[in-house]
Amino acid sequence: MSATPLTITRDPVAPSQRQRADGATLAVVFAVIVMLVPARLIIKGLPFALTPAEAVGLLAAVWWFCAHLTNTLGAAKGRTPVRTAIYVYGVSLLLTYAYSSAGFLPSRELELADHAVVTSAAMVAIALLACDGVRGRDRIDVVFKALVVAGAIMGLIGAVQYLLNFDLTRFMEFPGTEAQVVGDAILQRNGVNRAASTASHPIEFGVVSVMVLPLALHYAFHARQDGKPALRWWLCCALIAAGMVFSASRSPILGLTVAGAVLLVGWPMARRIRAVVALAGFLVVVKLAVPGLLGAITGLFTNLSSDTSLAYRTNDYDTAFAEIRRHLLLGRGVGTWYAPQHVVFDNQYLLTAVEAGLLGVATFAGLFLTGIWSSLRAMWRAADPSTRDLGLSMTACLVIPLVGSATFDLRAFGIVNGVAFLLVGMAGALLRSQTKEISPPVAPAVAATTPPGGRAG
Repeated sequence: MSATPLTITRDPVAPSQRQRADGATLAVVFAVIVMLVPARLIIKGLPFALTPAEAVGLLAAVWWFCAHLTNTLGAAKGRTPVRTAIYVYGVSLLLTYAYSSAGFLPSRELELADHAVVTSAAMVAIALLACDGVRGRDRIDVVFKALVVAGAIMGLIGAVQYLLNFDLTRFMEFPGTEAQVVGDAILQRNGVNRAASTASHPIEFGVVSVMVLPLALHYAFHARQDGKPALRWWLCCALIAAGMVFSASRSPILGLTVAGAVLLVGWPMARRIRAVVALAGFLVVVKLAVPGLLGAITGLFTNLSSDTSLAYRTNDYDTAFAEIRRHLLLGRGVGTWYAPQHVVFDNQYLLTAVEAGLLGVATFAGLFLTGIWSSLRAMWRAADPSTRDLGLSMTACLVIPLVGSATFDLRAFGIVNGVAFLLVGMAGALLRSQTKEISPPVAPAVAATTPPGGRAG
């Protein structure tokens, strides 16, 4: 039985007070690091590969655990659908790990399984941090705006790569890190550049851009209504959309299609018309500024019958299904199906079925389905138009990894994987902000002025 719910309100912070660091602060740090630190960089001196973003995820795990031992860190308490889905997903991974470790695993596969459990725990912690640690609409906006700005910077880096054939990420080395792999951030397909920005592959860059675009559109449309400048957010929209186009990949276009369908259904007619006009104008600019790019992207869909990459994706189905039948429920072990020892599946659902079984597939898809349901529920419960629109935008964001996981191995790409888990957690935070809950009060802000009667200095 659940306790009687109580409404949680937060006293407004006076102008003389500054915001205390909280879960949203750590979520912003993660968002910036995961999107702007080149994906090839790992931390030096560790016994296994760990990216800076994954290290922040492990720090988030410590914060979340400590926050639930005390009432002073401002973490929300009590069940939510998203938090339950995260728990179930984490338990399924542990069951798969225990099942695979109980039998014989080659030393290399055991090492990879250990590594996969650690990195998965980091992503689970990020989702829990966002769900329980980002409190209130104002802090939700802080995290989302950080994602949008980081996405715009990624788009700018990708534009430089595509237009100038110059890779800025070669100069983005940070103390204490080293390159895990050495490769080009600028690839080519049919004579057309494909930019990867800070991501490890153009597909990842494009999908991340599309996942962030609905949030950028939300803040662009609502800036003027809030009495704030809108130009900065429209510039972010343009840079993010350019990044999607400069990746020259199919998966981002598929993501844009499903996300656009969600937004067009939920938007009022006037905004639909403005969006269609803006899209047409954007395509005209791309056509004039970068001749041949739109034709190359169109060819990705019109030449499917002769596309060798698509044939490669479908030829491995027999191998996948044979392996799935051997370990139907729990899989052969997370992280144990790796290249070049095994054929690579460009389909996260197939890969998850092989490594974590049908239970893993159900809990993985359940993360995004629960996030979508929570976003829609927050939208329906919201009293103000801005929050309703944010719920719709979140739904569009989360549909992309749900559908896109069928077109590429999402969890193999650190940036899109991290952003996806962060968005799932933020869906839980948005629903919390619109529902009644039992929770300790948010930690008070730290006064920045001299107390009455006190002396400065």
